[in-house]
Amino acid sequence: MKKVLFINSIVGSGSTGRIITGLMDVLQEKGIESVCAYGRNGAPDNYRTYRIGPDSDVYFHGAVSRITDRHGMYSIGATKKLIEFIRAEEPDMIHLHNVHGYYVNIRMLFQYLKDEYMKKPGRRIVWTLHDCWTFTGHCTHFAYIGCDRWKKEGCHNCPQKDQYPASLLIDSSKRNFKEKKELFTGIPEMELVTPSAWLKDMVSESFLKDYPVSVVPTGIDLKRFRYLDSDLRTRFGIGDRLLLLGVANPWRERKGIDDFMEMANRLGDSARIVMVGLKPGQMKNLPANVIGIGHTDSIEEMVEWYSTSDIYVNLTLEDTFPTTNLESMACGTPVITYETGGSPESLTPDTGIVVPVRDMDGVINAINELKARDNKKTAMLCRERAEQYSAEVRFKEYLRTVYRV
Repeated sequence: MKKVLFINSIVGSGSTGRIITGLMDVLQEKGIESVCAYGRNGAPDNYRTYRIGPDSDVYFHGAVSRITDRHGMYSIGATKKLIEFIRAEEPDMIHLHNVHGYYVNIRMLFQYLKDEYMKKPGRRIVWTLHDCWTFTGHCTHFAYIGCDRWKKEGCHNCPQKDQYPASLLIDSSKRNFKEKKELFTGIPEMELVTPSAWLKDMVSESFLKDYPVSVVPTGIDLKRFRYLDSDLRTRFGIGDRLLLLGVANPWRERKGIDDFMEMANRLGDSARIVMVGLKPGQMKNLPANVIGIGHTDSIEEMVEWYSTSDIYVNLTLEDTFPTTNLESMACGTPVITYETGGSPESLTPDTGIVVPVRDMDGVINAINELKARDNKKTAMLCRERAEQYSAEVRFKEYLRTVYRV
């Protein structure tokens, strides 16, 4: 293999964008050329990249999709140029990531992959799935509402039409589901990758079930996520109270905001709860024991909060494989999470506690149990567990299990 071409909505930023550049780094170490075709935002200067379409195309794609619910069916001119770029590059492998995000026409792209690209011997397609959009008629996640139409009769009358990729008017979920099934199946030599066993299980129940699937969990940078002393307890007047941390972007019901309010009410003044990622309007009228922090892109700030907190509480109601659990453990802080999606997969009994969804008695009991443990031993075990998910280890796992080099 001499060249890999990545396709993703972003590159160099966000969780999926950083995965791309990390993979490009390890491929370069092996002498394998790589280039990333991306859909929006900027790109780092020290990587070969190709911007698929201008901002105006992304805005148009998004605006029309909000009326028609036909996300992924616009960006015709941009996709035509992308296909020309792929032809010119002649990559041995195309590694797809998120093809949603209002930047590419999936019908044009996948017809090209089937009818032309894969006709040449020795070529491969790998598709890393980061959510469930690939096999539903609309949504990226369905656990929150318990919808299983995608694995039974097929999507229709979508109960999450107003969620990303939101449509304000038409419901095209039935048509979308049918067309995705047609486009995404029957591709020879395509392999799938998921970051969690949970998502692999979902794939096995979907119309993608005939493809081989490898599980490669997302890794984190252990050089940046590590225990760090800070003065946060003094600065925010927390003192020696129990400090619980929650992180979401954005905070909403499916990310556990209502559960956090109930937890705050149950714990009272004996604890302080820090919620990072709140919008300005959400910070008004918070309970007295809740400290609201706005969205931050600062890893250093997050490391200070992870390190200072006694417990990281992740009450998400749906997630594929939250790296915040890993980040917390890397800083020596144990985790409480609901038994949903891939959230429990990174934890062990020594590093956290998994609680049934919406069981607040279970959450309070878990807090009390972790409070009673030896903090130093728990911190050591958390760090050891996180070391199994270092970005370096996981990128090398891609080389071994996915790229096979």
